[in-house]
Amino acid sequence: MTEHHGDTRTRIQQVAFDLFATQGYEKTSLREVAERLGVTKAALYYHFKTKEEIVQSTVEDYLRGIDELIAWAEEQPRTLETRQELIRRYAHLVAAGGRSMRFFHQNPAHGAKLGEEFRARMHRLFGLLVDEDAELTEKIRAVLALFGQAVSVMMTSEESKMPGGPYEPDEVRKASVEVALDLLEPRP
Repeated sequence: MTEHHGDTRTRIQQVAFDLFATQGYEKTSLREVAERLGVTKAALYYHFKTKEEIVQSTVEDYLRGIDELIAWAEEQPRTLETRQELIRRYAHLVAAGGRSMRFFHQNPAHGAKLGEEFRARMHRLFGLLVDEDAELTEKIRAVLALFGQAVSVMMTSEESKMPGGPYEPDEVRKASVEVALDLLEPRP
């Protein structure tokens, strides 16, 4: 049975980011990625011609996921339940991109590629979590609920200095969602 085009592409991204994390972006070659995958360099070139294309495709995939989440949330009623579900879905999106999130954190020059497009999408997500006329403390709770999902992914890395870590990614996602949902609860 052969892999689907999307499965192969995803596997290439995963292997490349694993190699980037262990030996560095600059020291990783496409030949090494192909060898780790057990394919020829020509087969790898069918999907990606450069390491930069692999990085860019990951950015595009992540942004597309955020776009889909925004589209879903904009069709929902503006209720606490919708805001809670938005956080749950965003947490899954962030967790799925854990390897790449750590890469961008460790390689700020590549992280800059997310740039303005990423910030614009995060502003839209934030706007779906809290009304513009909300009190400052409510806005801060929403910001922490949203950005806490990405920050918590960093706790799953081997480099994490969090006491008792490193933690399993699913354990971190569940705990960060629990905290985020608590932050979104209305306060008296």
